[in-house]
Amino acid sequence: MAIAKQTVETAVKTGGLPEVQVTSPKLKEPGAAFVTLNKHGQLRGCIGHIIAQEPLYLCVRDVARSAALEDRRFPPVSPAELPELEYEISILTPPEPVVDLNTVTVGRDGLIMADGLHRGVLLPQVPVEYSWTREEFLSHTCNKAGLPLDCWRKGGVQVSRFQALVFDEAELLKP
Repeated sequence: MAIAKQTVETAVKTGGLPEVQVTSPKLKEPGAAFVTLNKHGQLRGCIGHIIAQEPLYLCVRDVARSAALEDRRFPPVSPAELPELEYEISILTPPEPVVDLNTVTVGRDGLIMADGLHRGVLLPQVPVEYSWTREEFLSHTCNKAGLPLDCWRKGGVQVSRFQALVFDEAELLKP
Protein backbone atom coordinates (compact mmCIF):
# COMPACT_ATOMS: atom_id res chain seq x y z
CA MET A 1 0.00 0.00 0.00
CA ALA A 2 2.84 2.37 0.83
CA ILE A 3 4.35 1.76 -2.62
CA ALA A 4 1.06 2.56 -4.36
CA LYS A 5 0.46 5.73 -2.34
CA GLN A 6 4.02 7.00 -2.68
CA THR A 7 3.96 6.32 -6.41
CA VAL A 8 0.68 8.14 -7.03
CA GLU A 9 1.85 11.15 -5.04
CA THR A 10 5.22 11.29 -6.83
CA ALA A 11 3.71 10.71 -10.28
CA VAL A 12 0.99 13.34 -9.83
CA LYS A 13 3.36 15.97 -8.44
CA THR A 14 6.43 15.34 -10.63
CA GLY A 15 5.46 12.92 -13.40
CA GLY A 16 8.21 10.59 -12.21
CA LEU A 17 8.43 7.36 -10.28
CA PRO A 18 9.80 7.00 -6.76
CA GLU A 19 12.78 4.81 -5.98
CA VAL A 20 11.35 1.87 -4.05
CA GLN A 21 13.35 -0.45 -1.83
CA VAL A 22 11.81 -3.67 -0.54
CA THR A 23 13.12 -6.36 1.74
CA SER A 24 10.23 -8.83 1.57
CA PRO A 25 11.08 -11.81 -0.64
CA LYS A 26 7.37 -12.13 -1.58
CA LEU A 27 7.36 -8.61 -3.05
CA LYS A 28 10.40 -9.48 -5.14
CA GLU A 29 8.68 -12.48 -6.75
CA PRO A 30 6.93 -12.02 -10.11
CA GLY A 31 3.38 -10.81 -9.53
CA ALA A 32 0.32 -9.38 -11.25
CA ALA A 33 -1.79 -6.67 -9.64
CA PHE A 34 -4.40 -3.97 -10.12
CA VAL A 35 -4.47 -0.68 -8.26
CA THR A 36 -7.89 0.93 -7.93
CA LEU A 37 -8.27 4.57 -6.96
CA ASN A 38 -11.58 5.81 -5.60
CA LYS A 39 -12.61 9.32 -4.66
CA HIS A 40 -15.57 9.68 -2.28
CA GLY A 41 -16.53 6.08 -3.04
CA GLN A 42 -16.52 6.59 -6.81
CA LEU A 43 -14.05 5.00 -9.22
CA ARG A 44 -11.27 7.45 -10.14
CA GLY A 45 -8.85 5.08 -11.89
CA CYS A 46 -8.06 1.38 -12.17
CA ILE A 47 -5.22 -0.19 -14.11
CA GLY A 48 -3.44 -3.50 -13.74
CA HIS A 49 -1.47 -6.33 -15.19
CA ILE A 50 -3.14 -9.72 -15.56
CA ILE A 51 0.06 -11.68 -16.16
CA ALA A 52 3.11 -11.43 -13.90
CA GLN A 53 5.86 -9.78 -15.91
CA GLU A 54 8.04 -8.26 -13.18
CA PRO A 55 8.50 -8.35 -9.40
CA LEU A 56 5.24 -7.62 -7.58
CA TYR A 57 6.50 -4.40 -6.00
CA LEU A 58 7.41 -3.00 -9.44
CA CYS A 59 4.05 -4.09 -10.85
CA VAL A 60 2.22 -2.25 -8.04
CA ARG A 61 4.39 0.83 -8.62
CA ASP A 62 3.80 0.84 -12.37
CA VAL A 63 0.04 0.24 -12.28
CA ALA A 64 -0.47 2.77 -9.47
CA ARG A 65 1.13 5.43 -11.67
CA SER A 66 -1.01 4.34 -14.63
CA ALA A 67 -4.22 4.34 -12.57
CA ALA A 68 -3.54 7.94 -11.52
CA LEU A 69 -2.40 9.33 -14.86
CA GLU A 70 -3.34 7.03 -17.74
CA ASP A 71 -6.82 5.57 -17.20
CA ARG A 72 -8.51 6.82 -20.38
CA ARG A 73 -11.89 6.99 -18.65
CA PHE A 74 -10.73 9.86 -16.43
CA PRO A 75 -8.54 12.96 -16.57
CA PRO A 76 -5.22 12.59 -14.75
CA VAL A 77 -5.41 12.90 -10.97
CA SER A 78 -4.56 16.43 -9.85
CA PRO A 79 -2.43 17.31 -6.81
CA ALA A 80 -5.53 18.76 -5.11
CA GLU A 81 -7.24 15.35 -5.29
CA LEU A 82 -4.46 13.42 -3.54
CA PRO A 83 -5.87 13.73 0.02
CA GLU A 84 -9.27 12.50 -1.22
CA LEU A 85 -8.07 9.27 -2.84
CA GLU A 86 -8.85 5.84 -1.44
CA TYR A 87 -6.61 2.97 -2.53
CA GLU A 88 -7.38 -0.68 -3.19
CA ILE A 89 -4.88 -3.28 -4.37
CA SER A 90 -5.74 -6.62 -5.95
CA ILE A 91 -2.97 -9.22 -6.21
CA LEU A 92 -3.94 -11.74 -8.90
CA THR A 93 -3.42 -15.45 -9.33
CA PRO A 94 -2.44 -16.64 -12.83
CA PRO A 95 -5.48 -16.86 -15.13
CA GLU A 96 -6.84 -20.23 -16.14
CA PRO A 97 -9.31 -21.12 -18.91
CA VAL A 98 -12.92 -21.65 -17.86
CA VAL A 99 -14.20 -24.91 -19.31
CA ASP A 100 -17.65 -24.83 -17.69
CA LEU A 101 -19.19 -21.37 -17.18
CA ASN A 102 -21.38 -22.81 -14.42
CA THR A 103 -18.25 -23.08 -12.29
CA VAL A 104 -17.68 -19.29 -12.29
CA THR A 105 -18.27 -18.11 -8.72
CA VAL A 106 -19.28 -14.51 -8.03
CA GLY A 107 -17.06 -13.06 -5.32
CA ARG A 108 -14.26 -15.57 -5.88
CA ASP A 109 -13.45 -15.31 -9.57
CA GLY A 110 -12.36 -12.41 -11.71
CA LEU A 111 -13.03 -12.79 -15.43
CA ILE A 112 -11.20 -12.16 -18.67
CA MET A 113 -13.27 -12.25 -21.86
CA ALA A 114 -11.29 -12.30 -25.12
CA ASP A 115 -12.18 -12.51 -28.78
CA GLY A 116 -9.57 -11.42 -31.31
CA LEU A 117 -8.43 -7.91 -30.41
CA HIS A 118 -11.28 -7.49 -27.93
CA ARG A 119 -10.48 -8.14 -24.28
CA GLY A 120 -12.23 -7.16 -21.07
CA VAL A 121 -11.33 -7.79 -17.44
CA LEU A 122 -13.44 -7.47 -14.31
CA LEU A 123 -11.99 -8.04 -10.85
CA PRO A 124 -13.70 -10.49 -8.45
CA GLN A 125 -15.02 -7.70 -6.21
CA VAL A 126 -16.89 -5.90 -9.03
CA PRO A 127 -19.95 -8.21 -9.28
CA VAL A 128 -20.23 -8.23 -5.49
CA GLU A 129 -20.29 -4.41 -5.37
CA TYR A 130 -23.15 -4.37 -7.89
CA SER A 131 -24.96 -7.52 -6.63
CA TRP A 132 -24.69 -9.18 -10.04
CA THR A 133 -25.61 -12.76 -10.76
CA ARG A 134 -23.14 -15.02 -12.58
CA GLU A 135 -24.94 -14.30 -15.87
CA GLU A 136 -24.81 -10.53 -15.31
CA PHE A 137 -21.11 -10.80 -14.45
CA LEU A 138 -20.43 -12.67 -17.69
CA SER A 139 -22.48 -10.15 -19.70
CA HIS A 140 -20.76 -7.13 -18.15
CA THR A 141 -17.36 -8.69 -18.87
CA CYS A 142 -18.42 -9.09 -22.52
CA ASN A 143 -19.45 -5.43 -22.52
CA LYS A 144 -16.11 -4.39 -21.01
CA ALA A 145 -14.42 -6.21 -23.91
CA GLY A 146 -16.50 -4.25 -26.42
CA LEU A 147 -18.43 -7.37 -27.36
CA PRO A 148 -22.18 -8.06 -27.40
CA LEU A 149 -23.60 -8.67 -23.91
CA ASP A 150 -24.47 -12.25 -24.79
CA CYS A 151 -21.09 -13.15 -26.33
CA TRP A 152 -20.51 -15.73 -23.60
CA ARG A 153 -23.68 -17.61 -24.61
CA LYS A 154 -22.64 -17.98 -28.26
CA GLY A 155 -19.24 -19.53 -27.75
CA GLY A 156 -16.14 -18.65 -29.68
CA VAL A 157 -14.86 -16.31 -26.98
CA GLN A 158 -12.10 -17.25 -24.60
CA VAL A 159 -13.17 -16.99 -20.97
CA SER A 160 -10.51 -17.15 -18.26
CA ARG A 161 -10.74 -16.71 -14.53
CA PHE A 162 -8.41 -15.67 -11.75
CA GLN A 163 -8.69 -15.02 -8.06
CA ALA A 164 -7.35 -12.03 -6.15
CA LEU A 165 -6.17 -11.05 -2.72
CA VAL A 166 -7.90 -7.68 -2.32
CA PHE A 167 -7.17 -5.14 0.37
CA ASP A 168 -7.63 -1.44 1.01
CA GLU A 169 -6.30 1.01 3.55
CA ALA A 170 -9.16 0.44 5.99
CA GLU A 171 -8.41 -3.29 6.13
CA LEU A 172 -4.77 -2.58 6.87
CA LEU A 173 -5.78 -0.45 9.88
CA LYS A 174 -8.01 -3.12 11.43
CA PRO A 175 -6.59 -4.62 14.65
